[in-house]
Amino acid sequence: MTQAPSQIQQTPQVLAMGEAMVEFNQSPGDARQYLQGFGGDTSNFAIAARRQGVSTGFVSAVGDDLFGRMLLDLWRDEGVDTTTVRVDTQAPTGVYFVSHDENGHHFDYLRAGSAASRYHAQDLPRDALASAQFLHLSGISLAISVNACDAAFDAMSKIRAAGGQVSFDTNLRLKLWPLARARATMREAFSLTDVCLPSWDDVTAVTGLEDRDAILDELLSHGVKVVALKLGREGCYVATPTERRIVAPYPVQALDATGAGDCFGGAFVARLALGDDPFTAARYANICAALSTTGYGAVAPVPRTEQVLALMGA
Repeated sequence: MTQAPSQIQQTPQVLAMGEAMVEFNQSPGDARQYLQGFGGDTSNFAIAARRQGVSTGFVSAVGDDLFGRMLLDLWRDEGVDTTTVRVDTQAPTGVYFVSHDENGHHFDYLRAGSAASRYHAQDLPRDALASAQFLHLSGISLAISVNACDAAFDAMSKIRAAGGQVSFDTNLRLKLWPLARARATMREAFSLTDVCLPSWDDVTAVTGLEDRDAILDELLSHGVKVVALKLGREGCYVATPTERRIVAPYPVQALDATGAGDCFGGAFVARLALGDDPFTAARYANICAALSTTGYGAVAPVPRTEQVLALMGA
């Protein structure tokens, strides 16, 4: 049995679809203590886009539990619409743990059978999809379960049929599915994608290509209209069918790059929704993502519009 929480807010311009989870990050001072936070690439995206001045909503499910309520509170505090989030009374909200040792940080997930993984096409918010400008998904949105993947493809088809656009971040997680299946599924997703936001390691694995222009050519050949290939400290490589440019990074003293790619995507799509051309949107998104690395965590340091615009004019 599922239900949708009520919330009154303007119709979202940008919807994001996927799984959000509650994070427990091991304290460096005491291995028995964990700091609670939040994770989920598309959730990070939705919050980043909202902070750039567009209305956003999240399409997913959470459990009828403490962790689900914590996520709903997070989105409401950030102004992300939750009317498109379903509450599943028979499944838990996913959680994960981050531990640290001399070999770096390690992730352990408790997400099997989660509420988000039980999401079906019949749960889709048809009215919201019919009125939104963008729907954003990622490789993780497709990988968490077969039915969630089917729902994602149905959502992509529905928003495009209504005149909206799809943005897609490759976000390859091989713990969730084998590479062969990821490649086949993402190739199909590219054919329904208007704005593709790949990162280098993911897209080279998915396409089998190592040349930047060959990667852009491959993605555009599927009908993608805009590609913003994220290159980290090198900025990004932006392409349309008629033009392509390297957009320089914004230099900062980075402390923590967690969620920087999600921040870039949220800012980029937000600026497209507000009318920017792809190259101006990429310059804005580079600054936004760079600023997000000057603090800790995926959400707290994400800047707001005034901060970014002030630097764009500098």
